[in-house]
Amino acid sequence: MESMSAAIEIETQSALATTSLPIEYDKRLMLFAGRSNPELAAKISDKLGVDLGPVTLKTFSSGEVYCRYDESIRGADVFIVQPTVGNPATGISANDALMELLLMIDAAIGASAHRVVAVTPWFGYSRQDKKSAPREPISARLVARMIESAGADRVLTMDLHAGQIQGFFRKPVDHMTALFMLTQYFDDLGLDDLVVVAPDVGRAKLNQKFAEKLGAELAILTKERKAHQVAEIGYVIGDVKGKTAIIVDDMIDTAGTLCAAGQAVLDAGAARVYAAATHAVFSGNAFENLAGAPFEQIVVTDTIPLREGAPDNVRVLSCAELLSDSIRRIFTDGSVSEVFGGENQLF
Repeated sequence: MESMSAAIEIETQSALATTSLPIEYDKRLMLFAGRSNPELAAKISDKLGVDLGPVTLKTFSSGEVYCRYDESIRGADVFIVQPTVGNPATGISANDALMELLLMIDAAIGASAHRVVAVTPWFGYSRQDKKSAPREPISARLVARMIESAGADRVLTMDLHAGQIQGFFRKPVDHMTALFMLTQYFDDLGLDDLVVVAPDVGRAKLNQKFAEKLGAELAILTKERKAHQVAEIGYVIGDVKGKTAIIVDDMIDTAGTLCAAGQAVLDAGAARVYAAATHAVFSGNAFENLAGAPFEQIVVTDTIPLREGAPDNVRVLSCAELLSDSIRRIFTDGSVSEVFGGENQLF
């Protein structure tokens, strides 16, 4: 009996050992586009050599958003390209884009995706990252919680308005930057006697890094914010006289403050002035403001789709290669920070 029990035990252990052996796993990357920036998603798809997955997205007459994946995504690593911004061409608002992203994440989780990664190069509500007045929400924190609650395993984003937003997430956040794209562009222009101008003290660290990459000097503008989307430029700290100035920020919204900053730099004696930013929000009267501004060029990226009517001096650089490289590294469990040599934390 003892020998029989021992034999049964050995057989049981053998069976357990067999069933716990690792199986061959065919890892799949699937890329899907929301309606906020399908052009960027198509460029990323082309760089990766992966077709965009079929998905049905629509808005009902009641205003509610609908999502359905049109093929199986079971066991796949699903990457959803959806900056949380409106797109007049596809008929969605910024809030629609956010809701659509949440539904796409939830649908992917319900369809048994292995991992779900939200690719949101423009993180909406990022400017509301703290209380500036009593009884205000910290909207960036709420959006982060919503994305996590929907089920996203990680978030891929670009040039957040403030570094602390990464701390609102408990899931991994891969933070990309357009710094090297923008500095390379200006380096290729061959401009002489450069000075990089920070639009306010809060952007001094970013602009210092920008200046270092170009071998330029640094100047800083003083700015006082009177109300939401309204700021008053004071004066220029630093020498800009006779130089070519580049004003660098993370975003351009209505462009009113940027235009005032450009004029202030020229009034301080600059010979020429350029502007550079990652995110081209361009809301309200932005195009009208920029059309009358003294900028030689306004250089932005395509994290946000450029709507029709932009001035001729707006130049758009694509971040598709940067994002596709990051997506590939996330999928293969490679190092994302190596894309920037660890220099993507610019706050």
